[in-house]
Amino acid sequence: MQQAHKDDPVETLKEIRTIMDRSAKFVSLSGWSGIWAGSVALVGATIAYSWLQQPGYKDIGSTLYASTEHFDKYTSHFIWLGIATFVVALGGVFFFTQRKASRMGQKIWNNASRLMMAQLFYPIFAGSVFCFMFIYYGCGMFVAPTCLVFYGLALISAGRHTYSDIRYLGMLDVAIGCTAMFFPGSGLIFWGIGFGLLHILYGAVMWSKYDK
Repeated sequence: MQQAHKDDPVETLKEIRTIMDRSAKFVSLSGWSGIWAGSVALVGATIAYSWLQQPGYKDIGSTLYASTEHFDKYTSHFIWLGIATFVVALGGVFFFTQRKASRMGQKIWNNASRLMMAQLFYPIFAGSVFCFMFIYYGCGMFVAPTCLVFYGLALISAGRHTYSDIRYLGMLDVAIGCTAMFFPGSGLIFWGIGFGLLHILYGAVMWSKYDK
């Protein structure tokens, strides 16, 4: 019976297809990575919200005028908070991805992951430049929508080199970012939804589909 199974051409083709998919796509992304990143984003958004309730911070997220004078110590606090949130989230993503890759007997750095990172890099880099200039000129109202739109575009672009599910997350982030443009001063709420709640939901779905 075992020999018959080995000689079954259908099973052989399935095995070949699985091997080809693994070499062409990065399948070590863990659902826990999304849950971690979303949780960290919510913590960062909560800290930012608490700051905005204090004197000196209130106008940063909803500034409607353009002035480099608004680029002060208060603004720099938010920049460092954003960087810290990104680093902590990325560290957790790397940890959970590495753990899943080890469990699957795969390397975390291969041709598929390099292609995926390249697709992620350019939209995120461009979005970072836009965000920095909006902050510099005192247009804080555009920062959250810009982050969401460019990040969503990066996920859509990278979806061809990993699980296709990530494209749906990207599409939702783009939609939320575009919606946020019509609600100046409420960017932090949309930021928390797009980077926080959606990531947690996406991570839970990914865990259920691929990690169980």
